[in-house]
Amino acid sequence: MLNDEEKRSIMALLHEQVVPAIGCTEPMAVALCVARATELLNATLAGAAKVVPERIELSLSANILKNAMGVGIPGTGGMVGLPIAIALGAIGGKSCLGLEVLRDCTPADLEAGKRYIAEDHIHIALEEKDPDKLYIHVAVKAAGKEAEACIKGSHTNFIEETDSPPALPIREGAECSEQASALTLFKVYEFATTMPLEELRFILEAKRLNEAAAEEGLRENYGHQLGKTMCSPLGRGIMGDSIFAKVLSVTSCACDARMAGAMIPVMSNSGSGNQGICATMPVVVFARENHNTEEELIRALTLSHLTAIYIKQSLGCLSALCGCVVASTGSSVGITYLMGGTYEQMSYSVKNMIANLTGMICDGAKPSCALKLTTGVGTAVMSAMLAIQNKNVTSAEGIIDDDVDRSIHNLTSIGSRGMDETDRFVLDIMTHKS
Repeated sequence: MLNDEEKRSIMALLHEQVVPAIGCTEPMAVALCVARATELLNATLAGAAKVVPERIELSLSANILKNAMGVGIPGTGGMVGLPIAIALGAIGGKSCLGLEVLRDCTPADLEAGKRYIAEDHIHIALEEKDPDKLYIHVAVKAAGKEAEACIKGSHTNFIEETDSPPALPIREGAECSEQASALTLFKVYEFATTMPLEELRFILEAKRLNEAAAEEGLRENYGHQLGKTMCSPLGRGIMGDSIFAKVLSVTSCACDARMAGAMIPVMSNSGSGNQGICATMPVVVFARENHNTEEELIRALTLSHLTAIYIKQSLGCLSALCGCVVASTGSSVGITYLMGGTYEQMSYSVKNMIANLTGMICDGAKPSCALKLTTGVGTAVMSAMLAIQNKNVTSAEGIIDDDVDRSIHNLTSIGSRGMDETDRFVLDIMTHKS
């Protein structure tokens, strides 16, 4: 049984890792760091009007560069990549908004940002010394003054802030929490299925935000329009109008909108909006089509999100393993619960997922992420279907262990350590394309 301290710790972890974000979290984290450094610079200058830095120097980890190269930036009319995110962070960003840092940027800010890029104020370098896969260092300069800010470990975790006079107080976010090291899949299950319902009701905000993102993706032509294609006569003719087809199309619509830079918030999971979508929408759609109760939906969403958090904390905030593997494993657990599954059957669904999707690479955030989410979500449904019939991949097969938690750690060890060379190779390919 979970004790009171464990319950408080897990609840804090959920609130810490399931938060709203606008746009892909890697360029938004860079914009956040730029916005904070610019605010520190202005505090140093103590002027009445805001000063935009004359020069911005950034040192970024390879994984930050990889995940920010090809993704749409919200509010820019389809512009992609780091330069416009950096420019807007300096011109109109507000660090108090966290990963919604660009929420209040205006069309005038966008035009100023385009000029700022053309004037060559921004200089980006690969971080060579710090080994952390999530590392952002920003130095801004104006009027002979300089200020710095650094994010490391998680997307909002400020570890350093300096300026010429005494620095403003450092506002630390949540690092990839070690609280999850004590988690097991059974503790996740026990928490999600026994906590008072009202204490978990906040998770419905993930449903509200991510459903709105899916509706936006269906309404407009974003990215590769995978979700809209599956909803079209062609898609319906091939895939039908089944629960499975609806799960795939709705999840894809939300991802299409987000990856193309729609100015809409989504509920993220472990620093990733796509993971938040993937942990939310399959569960929401299945619950609606299966006529589950609101309580069942709340507990299933909690299971899904907390399972994803548990796996992600072992994997690390950024890795060579696509995050949809993690989040869709969570949604498979949630769907198994909605089918009436037991804890044992949920553990079967996890093993089935790990046996199938291990090794899917992350080659950066981009519109085609919708394809990967669809692959993950499709596997989630199939894994749950097998699990509810007590069918699972056994320890005689591949990396699966009889112990489900060991199976999870086999997966995360491959993703965090075994695929390091893959990560470097992928970035080399991405940065040397003609």
